[in-house]
Amino acid sequence: MKFLTMVKTLNPEVANNPPGELMQAIVQLGMEAGIRMTETGGMALAGTVTTRKGQLVTDGPYAEAKEMLGGYAIYDLPSEAEIVHWTERFVDLHRKLWPVWDGEVTILRLDAFNMAMAG
Repeated sequence: MKFLTMVKTLNPEVANNPPGELMQAIVQLGMEAGIRMTETGGMALAGTVTTRKGQLVTDGPYAEAKEMLGGYAIYDLPSEAEIVHWTERFVDLHRKLWPVWDGEVTILRLDAFNMAMAG
């Protein structure tokens, strides 16, 4: 199963520069995950497109770095229990090494859609 985790800082006015020690610990955790973590990186809000009452509502694009949301990682793991375990370890690193950080990590299971079957 593939999973996407997305990190969000809930108090960016206080927690805006993660300590180097945390970043090193995250890299170590990723190395420990080995091939289970297939991709990771940062995210920046580029815009949103919504439909409301039949009308398209577009907000963006945003060019400023202050719109940084956090990061993401894609894992290939055998169960939902295992992605919860890895995510708990990730958040626990933040709790221990960056105690002012309030945040959340959303876990999404990715279900591939076969485009050949759609046509």
